[in-house]
Amino acid sequence: MKKGVVFVVLAPSGSGKGSIIQQVMGQSAEARLSVSATTRAPRPGENHGEHYWFVSREEFEVMVKNDEMLEHAEYCGNYYGTPKAPLEKWAEEGFDVIVEIEVQGAAQVKKLLPDSVSVFVLPPSMEILEKRLRDRGTESEEVIKGRLETAKLEIPYSQNCDYAIVNDHLEDAVAELKAIMTAETLKKNKNDLIKGVM
Repeated sequence: MKKGVVFVVLAPSGSGKGSIIQQVMGQSAEARLSVSATTRAPRPGENHGEHYWFVSREEFEVMVKNDEMLEHAEYCGNYYGTPKAPLEKWAEEGFDVIVEIEVQGAAQVKKLLPDSVSVFVLPPSMEILEKRLRDRGTESEEVIKGRLETAKLEIPYSQNCDYAIVNDHLEDAVAELKAIMTAETLKKNKNDLIKGVM
């Protein structure tokens, strides 16, 4: 049976990792998206259980206490975390799993899942990142400035990742992530493919 690979996709806020993942998921029947839990309020168009599990701080803290989170972090005043159960089930069933997380959580995941593959999505420049954050029109000036300062601290972490891609043109970034997923899945299942031939 094919072994599923866990792909950890991380990026500074505003880099477009969500858009890349959405496109990849629409083009792949063999992948599953791990839905994160967060205490932040939904943005327009976001649905509970599809984009995030939107929970209260109290609910989130209970999940952490009960060891239901693979990783969790506090980012810009809100909690974010990855529930363990669906991810473990899908990987066992042979599906590749994409985990979309903040940079803080990536080191925790790598420690718990050393076979996971990390992909850092970089913005083309800090100027373009700022424009993308402002174009959202959903956050205050204070929050935008905080996200930009955080991005400057997060981007050097890309050197610790297995791959880095630049989201300049969405279709190119989507193709690059799909290529990474194909290569890593073939690598992980190489021995089983050989056995099937012998």
